[in-house]
Amino acid sequence: MLPPIADLKRAALDLLFPRWCIGCGKEGSYICRDCRRGLPFISPPVCVYCGRPLGHEALCRGCDNAPAQIDGIRSPFVFSGIIRQAIHELKYRNLRTLAPSMAGLLNDYLTENPLPGDVLVPVPLHRKRLRERGYNQSALLAGELGKLSGLPVITGCLVRQSYTAPQARSVAVADRRKNVAEAFACRDSRLKDKRVILIDDVSTSGATLNACAAVLKDAGAASVWGLVMALEL
Repeated sequence: MLPPIADLKRAALDLLFPRWCIGCGKEGSYICRDCRRGLPFISPPVCVYCGRPLGHEALCRGCDNAPAQIDGIRSPFVFSGIIRQAIHELKYRNLRTLAPSMAGLLNDYLTENPLPGDVLVPVPLHRKRLRERGYNQSALLAGELGKLSGLPVITGCLVRQSYTAPQARSVAVADRRKNVAEAFACRDSRLKDKRVILIDDVSTSGATLNACAAVLKDAGAASVWGLVMALEL
């Protein structure tokens, strides 16, 4: 049986443009076996809401008494080291071929730490930023994760209706929440009664994911969890 066309294309690209580890430069894969051992994994216990590492308490200080629409946020990594570099390469340097490798790491995490989910929904970009960048890195991750996990990916339902400053530029948590207030909308009822897993690359304060969750629950989603590549501590 002949291999799928996508696999043939990927093999041809690998021959023309060999993959180099973004950590050590070794040829073969974007994150080699040696560098994979040094990835900044998050180990339990973690905050039940934002997923950040904790001591013995159930909630971190930032989530204690903070209203949250999202059921929880989880991530395999801290936003540092090779993972930080990989996200920057995917997000700002057009290295879209990194998405399958990164989605593989997310799928490994999801397999070991299942979340209630019927569908995957990428956090959307505003159409202006989508034109500027040419692609949505979260949609790339969601698409590749969908292939691995078997979960359907729904796009075009959750939309970003206002153009806001990047969250990394807003230092205070209150500013981040204000930055995304009313930024999102739900266009239709495809996610009604669905258990949604929101996919994004990085969560800083959780404000974006929480704003998305509020809109989705207003539209009838049964539950909303966030799954991101890395958490900024």
